[in-house]
Amino acid sequence: MTTRGRGLHGHVLESLGPAITAGEYPPGSVLRTDELAQRLEVSRSVMREAVRVLESMYLVESRRRVGVTVRPKAEWNVFDPQVIRWRLAGADRPHQLRSLTVLRSAVEPIAAGLSARHATAAQCAELTECALGMVANSRGHKLEEYLVHDMAFHRVILNASGNEMFARLGDVVAEVLAGRTHHEVMFEDPDPAAVTLHVQVAEAVRGGDASRAEELTRQITVGALEELDILAP
Repeated sequence: MTTRGRGLHGHVLESLGPAITAGEYPPGSVLRTDELAQRLEVSRSVMREAVRVLESMYLVESRRRVGVTVRPKAEWNVFDPQVIRWRLAGADRPHQLRSLTVLRSAVEPIAAGLSARHATAAQCAELTECALGMVANSRGHKLEEYLVHDMAFHRVILNASGNEMFARLGDVVAEVLAGRTHHEVMFEDPDPAAVTLHVQVAEAVRGGDASRAEELTRQITVGALEELDILAP
């Protein structure tokens, strides 16, 4: 596909995806793809490719003699990073953030404990580097720079757990952290206590202290839920 083709394909997705996840096309709605192609000024082939992507996310299904139908929310692939991003950009943001943060609180402490048992020397070094990067960017309203290290930190924790199911949640957690930053569900600077906790988690993992790594990570996720109570009730 040409660069222009990819651009058009992305244009269609960024128009339809957020509209579907925001409820502008309720479950059971039939998308008139020919009309949409005209309105969005794209070819039918571009529209078909975009629909295939939406089908892969279980947002829509193509039915003979009916057309492209929006699926019930319960059937969506809510772990798809793009679906998460679209939902965080809409009115569903508070519920989505809380739901995903609760998921983090259930998974990440266990993953941290496993990481203390299974992390390689290279992963321990990477975790420490990420924590130090967070410290270095925790002041002066450098939230984007901080976010890069924060996302990397949590990816390492999930990967180092040695559990492939946890590792697959790396993109999900990254989208939660990015959503908190990009939709201003954070203070102007990260909570100093949370930054310190990340450093301590890195130390606990490096030291092989599973119970301490788990407890410190639980404190991080509890703090994230408390931030939501204040900033996105």
